[in-house]
Amino acid sequence: MNMTLKPAFGLSGSALKVIAMISMVIDHIALYLMEYGTVLYETMRCIGRIAFPVFAFLIAEGFIHTRSRYRYFFTLLGFAVISEIPWYLLNGVDGTHNVMFTLALGVATLMVLENLLQRSMVLGFLWTLGMAGLASWLGVDYEWRGIIVIVIFYLFNGYSHSFPYSRGMQFFCTFALLMHFGVIGAVMGCMVLYLYNGKRGFIQGYIEKYIYYSMYPIHLLFIIVISYYYAKTMSIIIYNV
Repeated sequence: MNMTLKPAFGLSGSALKVIAMISMVIDHIALYLMEYGTVLYETMRCIGRIAFPVFAFLIAEGFIHTRSRYRYFFTLLGFAVISEIPWYLLNGVDGTHNVMFTLALGVATLMVLENLLQRSMVLGFLWTLGMAGLASWLGVDYEWRGIIVIVIFYLFNGYSHSFPYSRGMQFFCTFALLMHFGVIGAVMGCMVLYLYNGKRGFIQGYIEKYIYYSMYPIHLLFIIVISYYYAKTMSIIIYNV
C-alpha cells in the first residue's frame, strides 16, 4: 500500500513554475547586483534556493506526462544554448554552464533510465552515476546533485506504488542533497513541493510553455542591462567627484 503525505490545500504545477521563477530571479538579483555578505544578500540567496528543487520536480513530472520525450529534451537543450550567451556575459569563461543544461541532461538521463530499469536495476544505477559524473565534468549548474535530484523525483513519482511514504522519502533525499547549497533554502523548497496538488494549472499551451522557458534567458539579459547602466552611472559619479 502506498502511503503518502497530502496537504490540506495545494498548488498547481503552474503555480510551482511561477514560484520557482520568482525565486530564481530573486537569487540572481542578489548574486549579480547585491553586495556580498549583507543581510539582504543572504536573505535573497536563501529564498533563491527554493528554485532548483521545484524545477527538478517539474522536470520529472513533465517527463512522466509529456507526449514527446524527444521534443521535451530538445526544447530544453535549445533554450540552454540560447541562455549560454547571457550566462557567458555574466560569468565569463569560468567553466560553468547554465541550469537549463542541467535540466536537459536530467531528461536525457531519464529517457535511457526508463528503459534500463525494465532490464536491470544495476544498469540503471550505473547509468545515473555516469550522467551525474558527466554533469560535474561539464560544469553545469548544481553538477551531479542536480541529476540525482531529478532522478529521485522521477523514481518516487513514477514508481510511487513501490515505495511506502514516497513523498516523504523524496523530500528527505532532496533535502540531504541540496542542503549543501543552504539548509533553510532546501527546507523551504521541500515545503513548497509538499503543497503540490497534482494539477497542471494555467500554463498548458505551447505558447505559454515557450514564454515560461524564455523567461530564463530574458531575466539574465535584464540583469546584464541593469548591471551595465549601474556601472556606467557609478563611473560618471566617481569621475565628477
